[in-house]
Amino acid sequence: MTEVRWLFWILFLGVIVQRLAELSVAARNGRVLRNKGGYEVGGDHYKYLVMIHLLFFVSWWVEVVIVQPVAPEWWWLPLGMFILAQFVRGWVMHTLGPYWNTRIYVVPGMNLVKKGPYRWMRHPNYIVVIVEMITLPLIFGAWFTAVVPALLNLIFLLKVRIPVEEQALQEALYSTMPSSTRSAK
Repeated sequence: MTEVRWLFWILFLGVIVQRLAELSVAARNGRVLRNKGGYEVGGDHYKYLVMIHLLFFVSWWVEVVIVQPVAPEWWWLPLGMFILAQFVRGWVMHTLGPYWNTRIYVVPGMNLVKKGPYRWMRHPNYIVVIVEMITLPLIFGAWFTAVVPALLNLIFLLKVRIPVEEQALQEALYSTMPSSTRSAK
């Protein structure tokens, strides 16, 4: 563990800074979307999503710093997968531009994005988050954190978040707005 302990602090603090930056981008994008007539849906469940992510960070910290599991010899493999996931996250954010958000917004009349990773899948950012929640702890042998928060997040996504987002997409696609404002890139 000692040979990769320094990496834990770089990743732990780096991902926290990344999340805070993403929340700032989401707040800015939310203002842009509201100015385009957009409105938030599913806000009542957002706090549970935040709690799952906080649980992940606390669990990851406790398991690595206090429990101190042995990092696997193949720690570089989940690290590589995590790094790849970061490129996909950047691709997702770039593709959606001002439409990317941690919250769910309906912009009436907006077209479905079918560029970038959205050519192949509906919710690529959720796949990125699951990959992160599994790979980050695995780098350090933190198996509990790799399984429990990731599984809770997956269940929440499948049972709550994605159904709300799919409903919001339908609402946006079938509501009326002048065609000059219907493009989401």
